[in-house]
Amino acid sequence: MHGARVPSPVNSAVRTYAPGTPERDALVRALAEASREPLEIPVLVGGREVRTDDRFDVVMPHAHRERVATVHRARRDEVSAAIEAAMRAAPAWAAMDVHDRLAIFLRAAELLEGPWRMRVNAACMLAQSKTCHQAEIDAACELVDFLRFNAHFAERLADEQPLSVPGAWNRVELRPLEGFVLAIGPFNFLSIAANLALAPLLMGNVVLWKPAHATLPGCWLIWQLLTEAGLPRGVLSLLPGEGPEQAGAALDSPHLAGIHFTGSTGTFRALWRGVAERLDRYRGFPRLVGETGGKGFLVAHPSADPAALVTAIVRGGYEYQGQKCSALSRLYLPRSLAADVRERLLAELGRVRVGDVRDFGVFLGALVDERAYRKVEGYLALARGSARVLYGGRGDPSNGWFVEPTYVEVDDPAHRLMQEEIFGPVVTAWVYEDGAWLDVLDLVDRTSPYALTGAVFARDRVALVEATARLRQSAGNFYVNDKPTGAVVGQQPFGGARASGTNDKAGAPWNLLRWCSPRSIKETFVPPIDWRYPFMD
Repeated sequence: MHGARVPSPVNSAVRTYAPGTPERDALVRALAEASREPLEIPVLVGGREVRTDDRFDVVMPHAHRERVATVHRARRDEVSAAIEAAMRAAPAWAAMDVHDRLAIFLRAAELLEGPWRMRVNAACMLAQSKTCHQAEIDAACELVDFLRFNAHFAERLADEQPLSVPGAWNRVELRPLEGFVLAIGPFNFLSIAANLALAPLLMGNVVLWKPAHATLPGCWLIWQLLTEAGLPRGVLSLLPGEGPEQAGAALDSPHLAGIHFTGSTGTFRALWRGVAERLDRYRGFPRLVGETGGKGFLVAHPSADPAALVTAIVRGGYEYQGQKCSALSRLYLPRSLAADVRERLLAELGRVRVGDVRDFGVFLGALVDERAYRKVEGYLALARGSARVLYGGRGDPSNGWFVEPTYVEVDDPAHRLMQEEIFGPVVTAWVYEDGAWLDVLDLVDRTSPYALTGAVFARDRVALVEATARLRQSAGNFYVNDKPTGAVVGQQPFGGARASGTNDKAGAPWNLLRWCSPRSIKETFVPPIDWRYPFMD
């Protein structure tokens, strides 16, 4: 490291988009333009645009007759060409001075913070059905934070050096992995989809990027932004299309060095098995980093504040239609508070509007696609048949994949609605007797296979201490008197264990450490010239 230092990172400020603000007017214009002019998204191989005869459309989930983009599908041949291009580009990218490399991502952060902000936010809103606030905190702020904080974390990791003794100099260099990284992204967060590729890239790796369909318009804009920021050709290939075919081609390559994944637990297990089956063909052991499913919980103590609870339920359970792996999905209420919380919650849900996210009065958009809608519809049928649906419970797929915010109570704490990931605007509650507090904490821990996010609400400090201790392994991100969603880069490193992934913490140095291969170097200034030791005299 030379004397240059990365600027100290600061979290990007969230813009309000309140009526009459300049950002609202700018976003309205960007939405109108993006709605009027759908994108054409090619396959990107080694910096070269490839157009195939196999195409598909990305539509607006909240207006599924309107198209956001037409996309060219990458097939096995394009994946193979991307691997070859990546391996050609790898030596020069790895050899680039670390600060020159980091400067690309710092410039990208400034471009996204400013001139690219509204275009990327509009793509996120239209293709992923996010409100302006949800798009702002995702596509703009969180991605800017990933770019800035990761540059800072990379420098900190490089600064961590071993002890040197008189006569010798010991040092460690952080090499990129030997091969390419396959980045496979989710549909629900554009910032995560981007960071899956950008974190390994920033550490000097070459990357094959396979985003989900709904994030492709945003990812295409981010690729263009990175090109403007100075990213060299060939180090990042964009491969739209179907995951099984593309992942299979990548897993077959002996150059696979790692997989950076966010998505379903089942898909990650399939990738892990695929790597294991091919283990003998790889040059090394591929790094597998994944953040998968969740069944976010909130357990309320009898001393909890009902008003704070209701706000946490509405925001934690229903923002972005519950399509967050961190979303509040199971709720544990003491009997002494249950009636009050229920009455307040149902009143607030009556004020919630569902609809087209281009209407800024809407709180819930649509589910991402028909497949997601059918899955949630199945859980709504389960709720109607075996639980008490106290609010919502219906959907309307005629113009968009809309589902009402749904609140359910069950008598059985092991009900499927309390165990399985739904990924929709459905919160299921179970009421417990006040004196069973400690037993309920144990129940929370063993009910679901996931361990991603959870929250406890209490004003009694002893209860907070008890919950924090007994739920230690239940959530990788644990919230005290706050909703279990909304992790901020640099503040709450994100990730969980058990069926929720490898807990490598996006937005922290620990994740970046997975994308480098440290080399220890010992230099002896005056080496010995006699092989004999003093004890031999």
